[in-house]
Amino acid sequence: RLVSVTKRFGKITAINNLDLEINDGEYLCVLGPTGSGKTTFLRLIAGVIKPDEGEIHIDGELV
Repeated sequence: RLVSVTKRFGKITAINNLDLEINDGEYLCVLGPTGSGKTTFLRLIAGVIKPDEGEIHIDGELV
């Protein structure tokens, strides 16, 4: 679950105030044009980078 997640790189806001919940058994497909934040989103949920704002929960635990 992502709660109000924002990630910036300098003056560029890659992800702005993203809320998302994916339940057990559900699938997610990330599609979008170049520069839309897909890789940043995946790096955030993988824990490679940290959000500037908001929280990321996996299996109910804050990561």
